[in-house]
Amino acid sequence: MQRIFEALASAARRRILAILAHGEMSAGEIAARFDMTRASISQHLSVLEAAGLVTSEKRGQFVFYRQVPESLVNTLNGFVQEACPIGRPLRHESAARARRQKT
Repeated sequence: MQRIFEALASAARRRILAILAHGEMSAGEIAARFDMTRASISQHLSVLEAAGLVTSEKRGQFVFYRQVPESLVNTLNGFVQEACPIGRPLRHESAARARRQKT
């Protein structure tokens, strides 16, 4: 439980969860959305993964991340982000990206 609270304490990590709300992205794609180093993003992703909120899969030279859908914390975080002026647009963008990928 402590790892989950630590993971959600960071605004950057909450933004990453919103970005990954409806699909997966590579670490590079995630990093491109932030004004910080790739090493910093990698550290944030590691914290989220250690907390069980995201999972990763290496494909070739890329690592793809996605939310763990069965996580109660991710479900609750999704509800909270719908009321958040920062999280809501990111979640909607994530949903639109997921719809485009399906077509």
